[in-house]
Amino acid sequence: MTYHLNFDFVWRHFDKLGWGLVLSLELAFISILIGMAIGLSLALAYTGGGRFTRGIVAGYVEFIRNVPLLLLVYLVFYGVPSVGGFAYDATTSFVITLAVYAGATMVEVFRAGLAAIPGGLIDAGKAIGLTGWQRLLCVRLPTMFRIVLPSLSNAYVSLFKDTSLASVIAVPELTYGAQWINTNSFRVIEVWSVTAPMYLVTGYGLLFLLQRLERRFAVH
Repeated sequence: MTYHLNFDFVWRHFDKLGWGLVLSLELAFISILIGMAIGLSLALAYTGGGRFTRGIVAGYVEFIRNVPLLLLVYLVFYGVPSVGGFAYDATTSFVITLAVYAGATMVEVFRAGLAAIPGGLIDAGKAIGLTGWQRLLCVRLPTMFRIVLPSLSNAYVSLFKDTSLASVIAVPELTYGAQWINTNSFRVIEVWSVTAPMYLVTGYGLLFLLQRLERRFAVH
């Protein structure tokens, strides 16, 4: 039996892949922004807090990083509403999940960046009379972000690829669109041979832009 390639059905419904890719980028962007806010807040709490605070932050990071993301997706979408007695849509559920997951990654990235700031910069800020908040906003955070840019680039691309897991709760992103076409046409090779390059090209595009940003703000 010879398999004949036929892309007609894929091209007729390519809008599901195109708009799915747009939604994947939106999910990744929103989740990363929220995740960065979570990660930065907890990293500052860890570096400036006591033993109890560090223990809470470390527990959050270890739990999230050692539980599969797919399990977290199911837990937030099915488990939390059933216990809390409220409901939210699949897209909101996935954004929450990916943001919490991203936050655990960002905590470690930002914590390492804060620890890598040269002590001389902090001392210089004290010497010119900057307050603690001024040293944080004008010295520590700008320097930290320049230090962690390479790590952030890898995390961003990885989180973009993780948006494919949203398909398991019927969020109509790129992988879900590909599964819909596959289910309705049984053109397995055709649909995935189109979807894979879409992920590949988009991932490389994001990496290229982030690397340009790294070179622009790199600490030499």
